[in-house]
Amino acid sequence: MTSYTPAELRSRLGSGLLSFPVTHFRDDLSFDEDAYRENIIRLAKYDVGGLFAAGGTGEFFSLTPTEVERVVTAAADSAPDDTPILAPAGYGTTTATEFAAAAERAGADGILLFPPYLTEAGQEGLARHVEAVCRSTSLGVVVYSRANAVYSADTIARLAETCPNLIGYKDGVGDIDTMTRVYTRLGERLTYIGGLPTAETFALPYLELGVTTYSSAIFNFLPDFALGFYTAVRERRHDAVLRMLTDFVLPYTEIRNRQPGYAVSIVKAGMTATGHSAGPVRPPLTDLSAPELDELTRLIAGLPTDTA
Repeated sequence: MTSYTPAELRSRLGSGLLSFPVTHFRDDLSFDEDAYRENIIRLAKYDVGGLFAAGGTGEFFSLTPTEVERVVTAAADSAPDDTPILAPAGYGTTTATEFAAAAERAGADGILLFPPYLTEAGQEGLARHVEAVCRSTSLGVVVYSRANAVYSADTIARLAETCPNLIGYKDGVGDIDTMTRVYTRLGERLTYIGGLPTAETFALPYLELGVTTYSSAIFNFLPDFALGFYTAVRERRHDAVLRMLTDFVLPYTEIRNRQPGYAVSIVKAGMTATGHSAGPVRPPLTDLSAPELDELTRLIAGLPTDTA
């Protein structure tokens, strides 16, 4: 099994498209491990920079710690040795360090650190949170700047100095000023990941800010389209990117925006529409309605054969 050092993982993640596989549930909402493993094998046949098991699209927030470790173990066991698997850590600092330990047991190559649960915190508290998690593990850590954990450029610069195994900054805010300040200060020290919902909509302008990769939820059910889009972005083929935005991504986001939580639900609906059902979402999320699923299915069926 390939074991990535933090530096190796940083380089690998920045070199290709990233994705967050959905977590498969049965009708009774229990984890369907066999179906999940089959899907990881399917997705890992494609050339990706890494897969994030039990991430946001994988419904980390609805999984128990035991289930998270099962999901990450299944992903690490099922993916090829050279496909990096990243595990989640989140909630309070003590719990996050326990998730980090579980990630190592499960055979993960790195950690995505989600915002702390519920509570707001200042920059000093956020910095101590990240430092504690980084100290607790030898794995490379990516911080996710989003919601109640929005890191300033000063904080990220401090963390890059105090945490040698901090390897990435995932932006889920879309603040171009902050992204510019982070990149101009740190350059190649970190890998920069686009992490806004439906990151394809921001991929081309963010490339100019040093964000060489992003996490694609669409990859779950349209891997060829997602990789074609990524290639067009990296090659700066503006016409191709605009065509794919018009043909699919923007109409897709119109469905996604109809209900809170649909950013996850629509991905599972896409799995159903393409013959790879992953079961329902867990509450408090809700599945797309039958008419919305039909609408998404028609949108997918209408895609041109040549999407690159």
